Amino acid sequence: MIEEKKGAILILSGPSGCGKSTLLKEVYKDISDYYFSISTTTRAPRVGEVNGVDYFFVTKEEFEKDIENDNFLEYAKVHDNYYGTSLTPINKALEEGKLVIFDIDVQGHEIVRNKLDSIVTSVFITTPSLKVLEERLNARNTDSSDIIEKRIKNAKGEVEFFQDYDYLIINDNLEIAAKELVCIANITRIKTKLYEKDKIISNWLN
Repeated sequence: MIEEKKGAILILSGPSGCGKSTLLKEVYKDISDYYFSISTTTRAPRVGEVNGVDYFFVTKEEFEKDIENDNFLEYAKVHDNYYGTSLTPINKALEEGKLVIFDIDVQGHEIVRNKLDSIVTSVFITTPSLKVLEERLNARNTDSSDIIEKRIKNAKGEVEFFQDYDYLIINDNLEIAAKELVCIANITRIKTKLYEKDKIISNWLN
């Protein structure tokens, strides 16, 4: 359970291959006091991925036990694997007043939005076209053709939900897209402060 917090949440969603990770690396250079929410997953690590940095890698049994114990803010099954967001580090970061950044799918966005709408700002990121997405997925050379086919199929479904988000970024030019995301991150912090009604009125009166 998440109580009233001092921080803010920025949710990023978009098809696999749209460039979210690359975009975030650029954005981190221009924002401060943030916490990137590390997801827990049952999928196998990819080459170069580090446990506790890229993901928390657990077994299916461990994940399902955490579901039973209500330890996730949100979770979903994607590409036959579980992905979820653990509550403990999120609570801590929000209490410290940090900007908590999520990279989650459209299912996760809906769940978090329903629970914490007043402190959430969301962005849907995608490529200029499906063709560009396919080219990027193939260029990564990290997935089999079957997995790429699954990702393309999921992307076609995910893009239908972009209007549920506050902002849309077409990641065609990395520099421009990064500047747009930095602006949105700053707006997210400011927007959340509007909900500190009692504190604002008290300071104003005094």
